[in-house]
Amino acid sequence: MGLIVGPGPDYADRLRDWTRCTALDARQIAARLASLPYHSGPAIETLPMHPTTLDQADPLSRFRERFHIPCHGEGELAYFVGNSLGLQSKDAEAAVLTELKVWRELAVEGHFKGERPWLRYLESMNAPLAELVGAQPIEVAAMNTLTVNLHLLMVSFYRPTPERPAILIEAGAFPSDWQAVESQIRFHGFDPAECLIEVQPDEPGGTISMEAIARAIEQQGPRLALVLWPGIQYRTGQAFDLKEIARLGKAQGAAVGFDCAHAAGNLPLALHDSSADFATWCHYKYVNAGPGAVSGIFVHERHAHDATLPRLTGWYGHKLATRFQMASSFDPTPGAEGWAMSNPPILALAPVRASLELFREAGGMAALRERSLRLTGYLESLIERELSSVLEVLTPKQPERRGAQLSLRVRGGRAQGRALFEYLAAHGVLGDWREPDVIRISPAPLYNRFAEIRRFADTVLAWSKAQA
Repeated sequence: MGLIVGPGPDYADRLRDWTRCTALDARQIAARLASLPYHSGPAIETLPMHPTTLDQADPLSRFRERFHIPCHGEGELAYFVGNSLGLQSKDAEAAVLTELKVWRELAVEGHFKGERPWLRYLESMNAPLAELVGAQPIEVAAMNTLTVNLHLLMVSFYRPTPERPAILIEAGAFPSDWQAVESQIRFHGFDPAECLIEVQPDEPGGTISMEAIARAIEQQGPRLALVLWPGIQYRTGQAFDLKEIARLGKAQGAAVGFDCAHAAGNLPLALHDSSADFATWCHYKYVNAGPGAVSGIFVHERHAHDATLPRLTGWYGHKLATRFQMASSFDPTPGAEGWAMSNPPILALAPVRASLELFREAGGMAALRERSLRLTGYLESLIERELSSVLEVLTPKQPERRGAQLSLRVRGGRAQGRALFEYLAAHGVLGDWREPDVIRISPAPLYNRFAEIRRFADTVLAWSKAQA
């Protein structure tokens, strides 16, 4: 994961120095904020500034103006649901309108003319898409939706035999992942009761230790055809060391794939360096490309020129140079684009492209991760300092084991949890609910603010006092 963090003496010394200053302008505040190491926990609450000042000092806070913020009453909604559906950017809106204009003015010629000819639209997105997930351009492509891609990739990389029929996933996986895996096992004539291996949580809050994952892979190793693991677990918000999981799976002779639905646009991924065989993710969460947005896939470059890999094929996976010869043959495009099947949906791809360009403009995942660490650290600090009698944090405390999301359980049971969730929504603070009893709050670094996190805490406090 690569982000080793912690306060340490240097952090404390700089905080003490900071508190001696009483008249810092925005530029000085921004410089000092940037000088602090990555941090999560109560110490960040000793910062002597109002959250609005923190927002004004942060150079990335300006990107909020590039988004449409939903209203609540006469004000703005405090929106913490970017882990489910990101907000609409003005850039995405403009990108769709641009392609509608091309369609209106050029019709079919839009495939060959204009600023971004549709014939090469997918290819033009590969470089920024690769930057997003830490891959080579040849290893990525935008296509389909996540579960469809998961099935297509398992056609190639889940090749069970009587000796190796099993797939290993985490217990409590997102239902669509579980359903895809279960149906693939059945499709190949095996019994999910015997061949679907689920690693159970072994830590408080329902998280899974690396030791438990390693132990399960070693114990099941001779039977494993595939290890399919999430970049971030959707309910708990736990992030995983993907490179180590890939190493463990490969050592046992299994294929390894990742569902990065909650990791793409949230964490700095390194899919190429992980050596995983494949990955897929959605773009409608942290990448803000709209509901049901076109998904992305990764296929490691060692498979780029392997035409013998079994796959379901379609004409847009055929090499462009000979695609329009309309031959009754299939010559796959090298790399991930060789898994494409159909004419790409340009109007659906336009928001993805615009969002990827916005990520680039913001400095990429490294810069956004820095802001995300501070936002989520501030959220955690307020919970620990002011709300610990009301909320329990289920997400790992170590920043390298989580992304933007904190999964919260209300002390007092499910009924109290639902009551708080509904109170928050009624007062213009929107998180999301996951059964049986989890409220997820996910500050997105492109548009959420420190002031909104303070508003969340104040609203929880108001609810708690009303219960007394």
